[in-house]
Parts: sequence; structure tokens; C-alpha cells
Amino acid sequence: MIRAGVVGYGLAGRVFHAPMIAAVEGLELAAVVERSGRAAEQAYPGITTYPSLDAMLGDATIELIVVATPNTTHAPFAKQALAAGRHVVVDKPVGITSQEVAEIIAVAKLHDRLFIPFHNRRWDGDFQTLQQLLHAKTLGRIVSFESTFDRWRPAPRRGVWREDGTPGGGILLDLGTHVADQALQLFGLPEAVGAEIVSERDNAVTDDAFTIRLRYPHLTVTLGATALAAQPRPRFHVRGTHGGFVKSGLDPQENRLKETGRVVEPNWGTEPPSAWGILAIDVDGGMISKPVETIAGDYRLYYAAVRDALLGKAAPPVLATDALRVSRLLEWASQSSEERREIRCEWDE
Repeated sequence: MIRAGVVGYGLAGRVFHAPMIAAVEGLELAAVVERSGRAAEQAYPGITTYPSLDAMLGDATIELIVVATPNTTHAPFAKQALAAGRHVVVDKPVGITSQEVAEIIAVAKLHDRLFIPFHNRRWDGDFQTLQQLLHAKTLGRIVSFESTFDRWRPAPRRGVWREDGTPGGGILLDLGTHVADQALQLFGLPEAVGAEIVSERDNAVTDDAFTIRLRYPHLTVTLGATALAAQPRPRFHVRGTHGGFVKSGLDPQENRLKETGRVVEPNWGTEPPSAWGILAIDVDGGMISKPVETIAGDYRLYYAAVRDALLGKAAPPVLATDALRVSRLLEWASQSSEERREIRCEWDE
């Protein structure tokens, strides 16, 4: 049994990490760092609540530290835990700069510990379904890929650090990390990046919308997100030489976790037929459209893979270099937006 401690019990710790750890065989949610209150102890009787990471690291039985705190603390907390000889999972974005991510990687290597980024959206059902379609070459050669993560949040939430101007906030680091990581997983490293990163809402003090274009040979990838989407765009819109695929809506796991706080359903992550994507294929010159059943998403698979990696049975589910590449890509996107020009990617790792 691998004992895990979660640092932070806000949205990330409470919704994404603690429930998944508690639901995976071979992992034990042993402790939580919670600065005020005892909400974690109420939700998980028997765990220990610590006031700080320093205090948690005093428990030598905790092998895995999960950093689920505000973005500016990810790098220092991760490096502290690694230096204390613990394996570390870090919520996205791992660092607010690629330099911070590189420093975490260096500390992990120095102490021979695993550093595993939490890029959980790889285990969204819609993304899993899309991967399967592309692997089977159902759409032929892909010429255009659009991935958007739209929400309707017209009023900035000044009491939330992601939107109050605190360093490390904004939609680019929040949702941009997800869509960039998925694009790199599907298509590899692009040649160049062009982007517009803006604040669309009244009284916004941080970025709340972006469009990023990744240039590949014979393929255009467009990534986007906004907080002003009264009518959200499709989550995925893919065009290929044999047909296309459109998928709307968001993976249901986050909302279910917010409602229940636990994995309580036997059909966890399953979407109803009304939410399935539509595949259109050219068959002998005629277009045939049909729904494609969404593979059930399951964030537990991430932590099951973390367990196996710590036991030496498998590679980590997300590589440290993946987080570094995403961070560099978003930095180039910011540079492109500021300079109003396309930035050529210089991948040197």
C-alpha cells in the first residue's frame, strides 16, 4: 500500500486528487495539508490533517506527495518534497514558466525520485474516443483539428486567485495546458505557433480567452477557450481526407466529482447517447453520418498508472518532459500574442 499525502484541499485537491487516490486499489489517502478547517477529515475519516508541507514531510511513511495548491507554489513545493525523498505528482500547470518545470526535473533526477505531471484530461472520454478514431485512420489524413474549451462565466470572480490578477492565473495556464497537452499527444511537436491571448470580459484583470494556431506540415491545429461562450463551440472538430468528426460538450467526470466528491457510480464517466459525437464518412461518393459512442472516461486510470510506476511495473502515465514541452509551447504562444507574429518552435530537449 502506497501512502499518499495531498497538499491543498481546494478545488484541485478536493475534486480531482483525493477522490481518485481513495478509489484506486494499492493507494491510501493518508494525509492532507489544509490550512484552515477540517473538511478533508470529515470527508475521509481516519486521515491526518497537517497545517503545512513541512509538517507532512515529517511523516516518513508517506511516499507520494501530491501538490494541488495555487500555481505559484507548485514548483517550490514539488522541489521541497523531491529533496525530502518523496515521489511527486504536480497538478497542472506544473510551473508558471518552463524554467520552473526544468528545475523540478533536475531536482527529481538528483534525488532519483519520480516527478509525474497531472495531465488528467488525457483520460477524458471524448479524447480517448478521438485517439481511437485517429489511430484507426477512420478520417484519413487529418488536415484540420480544432479543440476548444468554452464556458459561460461573464463576471470575473475577484475572490478566486485564478482571476484576481495573481501571478500564475488566467485561462491560458488553466485550460491552455489541457488543450496544448492533448494536441501534442495527438500530433507531436509543431513547427511554429501563432496566438491571440486577450481579456474579453468587462473588468477582467487577467486573460480569459485565447486562440492558438499550431503549424504542422499539411495540418493546422487550432486551440481555443473563452469565458464568454453563451453558445459553446464543439469540443472537437476534426476534418480529414475521408470525412470529419464533431464532438460537443465536456467530459462529465468533473461535474460528477463536484456533486458527489467520490466515485460512486458503476457507470462512472459514461456519456448518454445524446452527448456522443457525430462521424461523417465518404463512402463511394456519398456521405454517411453516424453517432460514435464515447469511451467512458476514467481519471482513476491516471492514479492506477502512478501506482504502477512507483512500484516499478510501468512507465509514468505522463512524462516530465511532456509538461516541459507544454510550458514552452504556451510561452511561445504568449510571445506570439505580444509581438503579433508567428513564433518558430525551437525544440532542443
